[in-house]
Amino acid sequence: MIETVDLTKKYGEFVAVNHLNLHVKSGEIYGFLGPNGAGKTTTIRMLTGLLQPTSGKVFIDGINMEEEPIKAKARIGLIPDTPSVYPKLTGNEFLNFIAAIYEIPPEESVHKVKEILEMLELSHKADELIETYSHGMKQKIVIAAALLHDPSVLILDEPTVGLDPKSAKLIKDLLRVYASRGKTVFMSTHILEIAERMCDRVGIINHGTLIAEGTIEELRRRVGEGEGTLEDLFLKLTGGEDTKDLLKFLED
Repeated sequence: MIETVDLTKKYGEFVAVNHLNLHVKSGEIYGFLGPNGAGKTTTIRMLTGLLQPTSGKVFIDGINMEEEPIKAKARIGLIPDTPSVYPKLTGNEFLNFIAAIYEIPPEESVHKVKEILEMLELSHKADELIETYSHGMKQKIVIAAALLHDPSVLILDEPTVGLDPKSAKLIKDLLRVYASRGKTVFMSTHILEIAERMCDRVGIINHGTLIAEGTIEELRRRVGEGEGTLEDLFLKLTGGEDTKDLLKFLED
C-alpha cells in the first residue's frame, strides 16, 4: 500500500531524509518513530505529495505519486498533528465540502456525514461553527474528513494529541477496525506506549535514516533486550539513554 524507493530530501547540504526505503502492507498498522528533527514530518509530507522529494519515488496503492499525483492523493486520508479546518463553517458544512472535493454523490454523502459524526460523537455539534469547537473536537472533525472517502491509506501525525482519554481510545479502536478491513495505517507518534500496543511493525528514523524496522520482538532480538519495552528499545537505538546522565545530575 505504501512503498518508497530511495526517498531523499535535501535542503542545500542538509539531508533531512536519506534514501528511505519503506514497504507497508495492506491491513497493517505501521508506527513511524523518531526523535524531534529526525525526518518524520518531512517523510509524511513527501508521502502525501505535499513536498517534492529531491530524489526517489513514492508509491501509494501502486500509484507513482510523481506521475499521477491526483490519483495517488485520492487514495490517502491525512490527519495532521494540528487540525486544519474552516472555522466559519459548521461541522456539517465542512464535511459536505470535503465530500464534494472527493466527488462523493450528494445522496451518498448525506448518509456518510451523518454516520461518521455519530461514530465520532460529534452529532450534537454538527450545526455549530467549528470555531466554537474545542481542540479535541477540531481534531475529531479532521479525522472525520480524512475517513469520509474511505481511503486505502490513512496517514496520521500524532493522532491522539489534544484528545481526552475516551476520545483517544475511540480513535485507537477505529484504527484497528480500519486495518482489519485491509486498509493501511501509517502513524507517527511520540507516545511509545500507543505504538507498542497498536502497531504491527515500527520503523525508527534518526538523522533522516531508517535505523531499525520490525515487530517489537524483532527489535528486542536486535538490541538484546528480551523483555524491554519499546521505550527501552527506542532509547538504545537512538542514543536517548544519555538522558539518564541528566537525571543523575539533577538527583545529585
